[in-house]
Amino acid sequence: MLIINTREFRQKQKMYLDLVDKNVQVIVQRGKNKAYVLTPITETDRYFSDPEIKMRIAHSIEQAKRGELTTLPKEDINKILGL
Repeated sequence: MLIINTREFRQKQKMYLDLVDKNVQVIVQRGKNKAYVLTPITETDRYFSDPEIKMRIAHSIEQAKRGELTTLPKEDINKILGL
């Protein structure tokens, strides 16, 4: 884990972002009481931050709560998954 100040981060952004890509935790300290953790965003993060996807998931959860489910036989699931 590295803790750096904002000036250091501004001067060497590429280096610190490359370290984050290599799973090194980098914390940017801003003043005495503020700090930020640098975290890469994955394709999954982008997918689940899409408002339409969030709405569809919420709708599906509500359907499940109401018992509006479709059950597929294991063979069909395996076929869909290519197993």
